[in-house]
Amino acid sequence: MGFVNLLCCVNMAATAYIQTPDDPLLDALCGELRQRGQQLDLDGHWPAKQLRLCGELGVFRWFLPRHLGGLQWSDEQLTRGYLKLSAACLTTTFTITQRVGACRWLVDTENTAAQEKWLPRLAAGDIYATVGISHLTTSRRHLAEPVLKARDVPGGFVLDGYSPWVTGGSHAAMIVVGATLDDGRQLLLAAPTDTPDVEAGEPSPLVALSASHTGPVQFRNAFLGAETLLMGPADNVMSLRSGSGAGGLQTSTLAVGLASAALESLDNEAQRRTDLLPAAAGLRQEHARLEHDLLATAAGDQVCSSEELRTRANSLVLRATQAALAAAKGSGYVRGHPAGRWCKEAMFFLVWSCPQPVVAAALCELAGLSD
Repeated sequence: MGFVNLLCCVNMAATAYIQTPDDPLLDALCGELRQRGQQLDLDGHWPAKQLRLCGELGVFRWFLPRHLGGLQWSDEQLTRGYLKLSAACLTTTFTITQRVGACRWLVDTENTAAQEKWLPRLAAGDIYATVGISHLTTSRRHLAEPVLKARDVPGGFVLDGYSPWVTGGSHAAMIVVGATLDDGRQLLLAAPTDTPDVEAGEPSPLVALSASHTGPVQFRNAFLGAETLLMGPADNVMSLRSGSGAGGLQTSTLAVGLASAALESLDNEAQRRTDLLPAAAGLRQEHARLEHDLLATAAGDQVCSSEELRTRANSLVLRATQAALAAAKGSGYVRGHPAGRWCKEAMFFLVWSCPQPVVAAALCELAGLSD
C-alpha cells in the first residue's frame, strides 16, 4: 500500500488510530516504512513523511495516558509495537524514541503549564520534540567539567555550553535538555528551539542513521524562564523518573526488531539454499527465546535483568545482520542493499545508551573470552 493510498485509508476510516499491535493499520504502516527505509540511508533526508504518517495513525498517542490525549498502551503493547516498527525502519523508529523521551518527561513533570503547552500538539503529531540528556547519563560524563552548565538567575536559568547528541534538533519545536548547576545539582528544562542563543549545529555524519539528523545543540548563555523547568534541581535528576536510565527495554527492543528483519532475509535465502538452513534455524531459535524473555519482562515477569537482555540483544543483532550479509554475498556489500545497511545499523547498539557492563560483555565476546 503506497503512502498516498495509506493516508486516504486513514482519512476515510471511522477511527484512524492504530488500536493494538495486531492492528492491520500497523502492518500497513510498517510496509510503507520498510519501502522507504533504504532511501533514508542513501539520501540522509529527515523522515518527515514517515513521522507525519505515524502522527496520522496515532503512533505518538500510544505512549501517553488517556487523560492527556493518549491511548495508554501497556508496556507489553509498546514493546510489540516497537518490535514491528524497528524491523521496518530503524531510523524512523529511533527518531520516535527520542520524541517519546521528551513526551514522557512532560507527562511526569508537575509543571502543568508545560504539559498544556506541548502535549496536545505532540500527541497529534503537529510538532517534533526531542531530548538532549545523554551527557547526564553515558555521554561526556568522564569530563572534569559539565558540557552544559546552568546558572540560577531571577526568573529562570541561563544555560551555557552544548548538548552533544540531540536527534532532530533542527526540526524540533522543543528540546528537553539537561544541565548542571555549579553545586553539581542537575535540572531538566523544556527549551523552545526558537529561544535566542539556542542553535542546532550541523548533524554528525554517522556510520548509519544519518537521516536522524543527530548532532550538537549549542546554548550560548541562553535564558530559559522558570516556566520551562520540568525536573530538579536534584543531585541526579534522571533518577526522578523510574526507567529513565540507559540501556532499558526500549533499546533492546529496537535491537531485537532489527535482528528480525535480518533473519527474515536470511530465512528467504535459506529457502533457496539448503546450506543456510542450520544457521538460519539456530539464529531464529535464539531470536524467539530472546523475544519471549523481552515480552515477558515488559509484561512484568522479570525473567532476567534489563542488562542481560541488552547484552543478548546486542550480540544477536550483530550476528544476525552479518549472517544476512554473508548470505547475500557480494550484492549485500553494494550500497543500497538492505543487508549492508542492517550491519551498519547494528553497530549503533554498541554506542547508543550502552552501559559499561554491556560494553564489557561485547568486548569479551569479540575477544573470544565469553563463556
